[in-house]
Amino acid sequence: MFESEELLHRVFCDPLPAVCDAAYIFGQTPDNESSIFQRAQSLVDQGQTSAIWIPGTGAMSGYPGQNVWCDRIAAYVPPELVQPVPTDPTESLNTLIEARATVRYAKAQKITSLLVVAVPFHQQRAVMTIITVALAEYPALRVYSAPGMAMDWQATVVHSQGTLQAKCYELIYGEQERIDKYGKKGDLGSREAVLAYLRQRDLS
Repeated sequence: MFESEELLHRVFCDPLPAVCDAAYIFGQTPDNESSIFQRAQSLVDQGQTSAIWIPGTGAMSGYPGQNVWCDRIAAYVPPELVQPVPTDPTESLNTLIEARATVRYAKAQKITSLLVVAVPFHQQRAVMTIITVALAEYPALRVYSAPGMAMDWQATVVHSQGTLQAKCYELIYGEQERIDKYGKKGDLGSREAVLAYLRQRDLS
């Protein structure tokens, strides 16, 4: 009855292992990147990972591109820890494209544990998408949720392909609509399926 609420609590209060093989930072617009850069810094400073993965593309869909991000994130983590994730040629960047590239890269690198980092209003869909792809292509991957640092919910920011402008709290509603939309389309696993994965992950 309260599966959606349980999933939200698990996404935002996930007990992380002492060390994970890598942390993937979902692409974002410049308005929101400090939240996830700060989380990356925290993860590295606490020794929870020594590999920070970022989208391996040029500038598109509001994302400034791997070269810009490598420069900017260097103010937060040692640049030698940052690795762009190889991504097939694409004219746009979205959550599913990033998730597929990341899971396939993890499989190729024989990574078995992955931290997922996105801005707070995007975190649930980002985690759900990574888990959906992992269940289909690399079920041995253990996915953990490490949300970006808290943001000013009243701040107006640019999100979603670099075209949507709204207050941070308003973006929560759009993300929930996308979860429902993409679930019906078949691109995203159900909340129940993702919750079942997390329950099983914690038991194994």
